[in-house]
Amino acid sequence: MKVKVMNRSGNPLPEYATAFAAGLDVRADNGEPIVLKPLGRAMVPTGLFLEIPSGYEVQVRPRSGLAAKKGVTVLNAPGTIDADYRGEVCVILVNLSSEDFVIERGERIAQLVLARHEKLEWESADSLSASDRGEGGFGSTGTK
Repeated sequence: MKVKVMNRSGNPLPEYATAFAAGLDVRADNGEPIVLKPLGRAMVPTGLFLEIPSGYEVQVRPRSGLAAKKGVTVLNAPGTIDADYRGEVCVILVNLSSEDFVIERGERIAQLVLARHEKLEWESADSLSASDRGEGGFGSTGTK
């Protein structure tokens, strides 16, 4: 699937780290280092602008290594970039650790995943079909 991209960052285009990776690593395009304080958040620019085909979205997801090693993750994960958005792709990062985290220009900060989606149509109903789960909500299926 081809997606048009304008790269105004000077960084390489997002790329897959391995042959079977689902997400492309995207890099920060901040002029100055951004210091992310504990529990702080920042909107980090990437310098990328996308033209996503209709029927698709690009999801912005955390990088597992950054989350596991540094406690830094994508705040609204997964974030969605809609097909009609033409502005700069930015990543909302949050620092869940107890130490400052410095975001340097060119650092891999998140991953992008292209995902197909369907448009839904609401069908009004007075009742829904029964299921084994029924109305059981959070935690109702157990922890095993």
